[in-house]
Amino acid sequence: MTKPTKPSLIQSIRGMHDALPSDTPAWQRLEAVLRELMASYAYREIRMPSVESTALFKRSIGEVTDIVEKEMYTFEDRNGESLTLRPEGTASCVRACLEHGLLYNQQQRLWYMGPMFRHERPQKGRYRQFYQLGVETFGVSTPEMDAELILMAARLWKQLGLADEVVLQINTLGSNAARAVYREHLVNYLRQHAAHLDEDSLRRLETNPLRVLDSKNPDVQAILHNAPRLNEHLDDESRADFQRLCDVLRAAGIRYEVNPKLVRGLDYYNKTVFEWVTTRLGAQGTICAGGRFDGLVEQLGGSPTPAAGFAIGLERLLALLGEAYGEAQASAASPQVYIVALGSEAEREALVLAERLRDTLPAVRIQTNAGGGSFKAQFKRADKSGAAYALILGEDEVKQGQAQIKPLRHEDEQIAVAFDALADYLTGCL
Repeated sequence: MTKPTKPSLIQSIRGMHDALPSDTPAWQRLEAVLRELMASYAYREIRMPSVESTALFKRSIGEVTDIVEKEMYTFEDRNGESLTLRPEGTASCVRACLEHGLLYNQQQRLWYMGPMFRHERPQKGRYRQFYQLGVETFGVSTPEMDAELILMAARLWKQLGLADEVVLQINTLGSNAARAVYREHLVNYLRQHAAHLDEDSLRRLETNPLRVLDSKNPDVQAILHNAPRLNEHLDDESRADFQRLCDVLRAAGIRYEVNPKLVRGLDYYNKTVFEWVTTRLGAQGTICAGGRFDGLVEQLGGSPTPAAGFAIGLERLLALLGEAYGEAQASAASPQVYIVALGSEAEREALVLAERLRDTLPAVRIQTNAGGGSFKAQFKRADKSGAAYALILGEDEVKQGQAQIKPLRHEDEQIAVAFDALADYLTGCL
């Protein structure tokens, strides 16, 4: 008789990772901090689907961008409609606001959090499924709105203890009309040096020339040294708005660098753009990026609407926070009380007692032993769980209506406490 073949293990898709139980406490705490931050600025949450019509991203991001040309997860559904897993959240947010009438003669301050999808080459800090916090504002055209977004991010770094780990870079792209004039000058200059441009820059020269400014190739940067500068072609309104933004940032004590080569990778940006960057994460050093996108609502079929926002990559932010942050959150999520029970009657009573304690002490984390085992085996589990106290039940304890309380993290004596007094006792200990 042939021995049946053991089926092969199915693994996660490359670039898409599991968050294990040891990881999720750090995620949960960071998400809680972000929610608290959004509430403190009176921003409201919006939730959009992960799948959208492909046309939404082609029209908003730009058909000749890297994202649309090479990185989107696009497929046809059973009705033959082209659908795409969202590669970014801004277009989805604008679509939702237009669809549900949230923009006409209104101001909106919104946020969302969830997964995005891009088929990029996976590396540390860059994944094919990654999580972002997105913040979007609509209906406010003044640079004070841009400043509020930057101040919000600065407050987050302070709350997380990262204020000294990140640097703010800002720039202005000017109006669409002014940028079109600059683009023409830049293209003419770069074509004179085409023989010395790398393949990536040559492709961008034909599709999105401003992205050449962001090239990491030292030879290309040497060519750009004498290239026309964007700030020499700004319109007066953009120049004045950028100056007002800088004035607010200085007044608020926010340090910044003006980076004239900062252009962002999506077609819909205009005027102010910004990034918070760090040197601690290697090539993937941008942890927060955004700017103004005043033309996008109109581009997607709405009335002209000023808009600005930013996104934060949560995996990169957690990497910047480091292992100590994750360990601290994991420790904070450990049970505080572990109930050891020996014998069927004690095991039954343990479950009932645990529920009573949860009714009285909903904030206390209680774990009951499951699967039996000797006292010695159960105490090993209790110690491994990280609990501060073991609550011990045997047949004698059940008959006497009391439990033994044994400290697991210090040398205090084990004592007996009546069931009715357990909640008060634990309140005094924890």
